[in-house]
Amino acid sequence: MSTAHDVYYVPAPSKWPVVGSTALFLLAIGMVSLLHWGKTPGLVFLASGFAVLTYMLFGWFGNVIHESVSGKYNSQVDASFRWAMGWFIFSEVMFFAAFFGALFYARQMSVPVLGDLDNQLIWPGFKPGWPSEGPYLTEAFKPMEAWGLPAINTLLLLTSGVTLTWAHHALMENKRTQLLIGMAATIALGLTFLFFQATEYGEAAFSLSTGVYGATFFLLTGFHGFHVTLGTLMLIVILARCGKGHFTPEHHFAFEAVAWYWHFVDVVWLGLFIFVYWM
Repeated sequence: MSTAHDVYYVPAPSKWPVVGSTALFLLAIGMVSLLHWGKTPGLVFLASGFAVLTYMLFGWFGNVIHESVSGKYNSQVDASFRWAMGWFIFSEVMFFAAFFGALFYARQMSVPVLGDLDNQLIWPGFKPGWPSEGPYLTEAFKPMEAWGLPAINTLLLLTSGVTLTWAHHALMENKRTQLLIGMAATIALGLTFLFFQATEYGEAAFSLSTGVYGATFFLLTGFHGFHVTLGTLMLIVILARCGKGHFTPEHHFAFEAVAWYWHFVDVVWLGLFIFVYWM
């Protein structure tokens, strides 16, 4: 890496924020279409959104990578990146906190109230307790068991956190082979997690419309799966950069940022396993 400039680097105006906003808009329309207008238009919009998002991620981060390796960033820019990543992860914490709060409210407040005797006159046959079948469902369903694929996925993600930390230590000690092996193992574990989650969804005896249980289950696990997918893509990019020798023990914030994100994903999954699957 060449020597960074003494002045704070300000990039030129970029198209990527507009491209990213377009991707999020397409994803939102796709989800709404999938729920209300049919499977085909929903999948078309979702696929388009993911394609544009992938284009944005590789293009935008490609620009940042080029700026970094060309020596345009100094210590002040590095500090800005660290603060930005910290606030981003904080926003993600608040995002999942809202969904965990909705789960708590439904389980501890809404369902017990609806199960009161007076409400039986409004919705006869409503069965209180968790998982709630909801007042309009005519058939019972089997909730997702914790000690099957979810337990395996928990082991996979925890192990991936270990292999990523191992790779980080290898980078700090400038052990390139160990670094590449650790990163490849982390990516393989992430992909295996996604495969098992897709398998779990295929075997589920309920759907997003199966009462409040189905809604909270798929919202929490689905958004987490999206974050694992995004994290795996970032890990692949970091592995490619490691192969090109972009990082040194002194300069490797991009590696650290992705590691922070991946460990955050691990912690969120532990919460999901405990409160969604186990309890």
